[in-house]
Amino acid sequence: MSTVKIGFLGAGGIAKAHAYALNSLRYFYADTPEIIFESVCSQRESSRNEFAKSYGFRQSQNFEAFIANEALDTVFILGPNKVHADHFKAVAAMPNVKRIYLEKPVCSSLQEEKDLAAISLEGKEVQVGFQYLQTSSVREAIDFWKSGKLGKPIHFDLKYYHGDYLQQSYRDKRQTRLTPAPDGGAMADLGSHGISLLVSFLGDELKITNALQGGDFNDVPADSDLFSLISLLDTDSKAVGTLSASRISSGTGDLVHLEIYAEKGTLRYSSHRAESFEYFLEETGQWTTQPVGSNYTPISSFPSGHVPPGWLRSMVHAHYLFLDGKDEKAYVPDLNHGLEVQRLVRETALHLDTFRAHFLTDDKK
Repeated sequence: MSTVKIGFLGAGGIAKAHAYALNSLRYFYADTPEIIFESVCSQRESSRNEFAKSYGFRQSQNFEAFIANEALDTVFILGPNKVHADHFKAVAAMPNVKRIYLEKPVCSSLQEEKDLAAISLEGKEVQVGFQYLQTSSVREAIDFWKSGKLGKPIHFDLKYYHGDYLQQSYRDKRQTRLTPAPDGGAMADLGSHGISLLVSFLGDELKITNALQGGDFNDVPADSDLFSLISLLDTDSKAVGTLSASRISSGTGDLVHLEIYAEKGTLRYSSHRAESFEYFLEETGQWTTQPVGSNYTPISSFPSGHVPPGWLRSMVHAHYLFLDGKDEKAYVPDLNHGLEVQRLVRETALHLDTFRAHFLTDDKK
């Protein structure tokens, strides 16, 4: 069994989730390699020291020492959005690193997109943190869609909604999430997962035609969208649709809802019924609910294929794939996928600028 020596660039909340997933791999997959938590790095020394102690990392290091650490062969980039691109460039230049897990967004500007696309990654595997793609029912729904049974898409709708930012106390704790798009805002934070889903189903020929935003709070910058909606055209199939992302939709919990209407039927998925997906066939005139649960067979169905899937379970599977696990049904988001999502997030910000200039005359300064 192989060994991987892992380093974390970042020691915040998402880093805890990644540590959990890596520690859980051996319970789900018999072919899990031996994992050594070699080093953790973050800006604050106290934070990285505490993280190393709590989660079993051999050492904590500052950035310069971390980048020079020749023991590392696998790095997770988990810091703030604005430093993802710089950290990726530095890690890509580490000669012994074979695998890079890059949390979304991959970058924050057009120039950074160009810089990342130009990096030579020969001999290195890159996976981007769109873990939602590894939810068991989403994985099966993508596989069903790719079978062609529903035919050519005609129109689609995707929603990713939260309601937490309605509370000022919640906004106060997350000021860094309220930076202007494309670095912050609902479309960058939540909508990027929705864009990732649409790209996985429809391909990378999506074009934004327009955008709008809603939600007006005195403590939120006008250029940080709390709700935004984009209209999209798939230039390949000529299908059209909408994608909306919200932090202020009351009563939604954590809702991801996707519908794709095609020539031979319809596919539907909702996170409120995450243990299954649904499809309708014109030839039979019937809806079918396809139960999935947490079934990742033939790889794993621990603890049972009937157990409802959860967010952390999909992250565990994403880590299995990252550490060279084999799953023919999985859609694995690489750097090109991350850059395609970021292109659409960046273009959304430009369309939102136009919307605000034309229709929101009372912008906050």
